[in-house]
Amino acid sequence: MSERDSPRDALETVVSRQLRIEVPLICGAMYPCSNPELVAAVSEAGGMGIIQPLSLVYVHGHEFRQGLATIKRLTAKPVGLNVVVERSSKVYMDRMQGYVDVALEEGIRFFVTSLGNPRWVVDKVHQMGGLVYHDVTERKWADKGLEAGVDGLIAVNNRAGGHAGAKGAQQLLDELGDLEVPLVCAGGVGDEGEFERALRNGYAAVQMGTRFIATPECRASDDYKRAIVRARAEDIVLTERITGVPVSVIRTPYVDKVGTSAGPVARWLLHGRKTKHWMRMVYSLQALWSLKRSSVRSFSYRDYLQAGKSVEGIEAIEPSGVVVERFADAVLRSARAY
Repeated sequence: MSERDSPRDALETVVSRQLRIEVPLICGAMYPCSNPELVAAVSEAGGMGIIQPLSLVYVHGHEFRQGLATIKRLTAKPVGLNVVVERSSKVYMDRMQGYVDVALEEGIRFFVTSLGNPRWVVDKVHQMGGLVYHDVTERKWADKGLEAGVDGLIAVNNRAGGHAGAKGAQQLLDELGDLEVPLVCAGGVGDEGEFERALRNGYAAVQMGTRFIATPECRASDDYKRAIVRARAEDIVLTERITGVPVSVIRTPYVDKVGTSAGPVARWLLHGRKTKHWMRMVYSLQALWSLKRSSVRSFSYRDYLQAGKSVEGIEAIEPSGVVVERFADAVLRSARAY
């Protein structure tokens, strides 16, 4: 076997080349769990940590530019920024645009967009030679993202945490595979076997969130981390009561009490072209305090614990670097076997 054909090449994909990372593994942005230490730890280990700006500022108490400086002190390796582009209000959009401008000034060149038209992000980032990947759950959103100029797609499947999709990982791969852009598998990957399988099946990288909550670097409460370790796939349910859009959470007595569906008035508002943005904002404001409290301290009765069905493969709380290394080793072992 030549050096060019070494097993190490199994970790080199179009995503790892584009992002200049050693392992094609992205730590997805999470509100409220994306603290600077977690983002930096994943990047330092060879993956790509993604900053969630509202988490950085409003949960973990950093002024945005100062928060980026904190991450830079922890790692010199690349990190990315998440931009939720839904136009819920002018104040929100102005804030997001400011975050993108500062991130570009500070050298960030990878951006992950979601929940809206990413054109304005693409225009800003491409001017600086950066890349934009866009979250999608089906072909029509992928087509719209590509029309806006995105460079890659994060295929969010029905096992994901956060805003999960409706389709399986293989179904999305089949549906999007002809688009000739990098595809990232998001959802359901909690152990090294699933990671290796996603790459072998044709994905160019994997994005994980839930697995990285159960790490020492994440500032989520120990109760939250233990709940993830204890949970199984069947314990994950979708609720509309956080943002108005289905979100994956661990089933708790509180979730059972309040239910998972929007009420009739809220559902009517959520289907209006303009009112859907207002209703989602109302839901978000109601849930933000609960999410913040339950995640960064300890959870009680009125809590939502976001997690995906990847909990099935999470057996312990362990360092992010150990997770990245173990996942990379699984791919290398598989490559040596062929």
